[in-house]
Amino acid sequence: MQAGNVVDMELRTGAQRHMSLRLWLRLLTTANLVQTELRRRLRTQFDTTLPRFDLMAQLERHPKGLKMNEISKRLMVTGGNVTGITDQLENEGLVARDADPNDRRAFSVRLTPTGRARFNEMARAHEQWVVELLGGLGLDDKSKMYQRLGKLKAHLLDTVER
Repeated sequence: MQAGNVVDMELRTGAQRHMSLRLWLRLLTTANLVQTELRRRLRTQFDTTLPRFDLMAQLERHPKGLKMNEISKRLMVTGGNVTGITDQLENEGLVARDADPNDRRAFSVRLTPTGRARFNEMARAHEQWVVELLGGLGLDDKSKMYQRLGKLKAHLLDTVER
């Protein structure tokens, strides 16, 4: 996809708009472009979705498993979404549900060995895709952008309501 084919939201605001709004729209447009391409590649190369990949990524970081409500919080989605994705992954043998011995209503979800192997394969490809997609920036540009976004993130964490 060439940049000329993309309708940039920031350009629709006009030059007279506040720079903060223009910056926000550029961040959003850029993130959407990257996410759209990652979704396409996951679908094409692994016949999976970004939400499934994200759920498996959370479980990969927690080998003993996570409770369904914890997964929901970490992914910032509803419990119903997590249940649906978990059902699919369980049917494919990629995750397993274990009953919580302290709470009969709760389950812990973990990657199976097959799920871990599959996730590791996807994660290696995902990392290379991100490297490729951000390849238009040099290391110095990436470092400066990372630092500046870190400052913005810290400011937001200090000022937004949680």
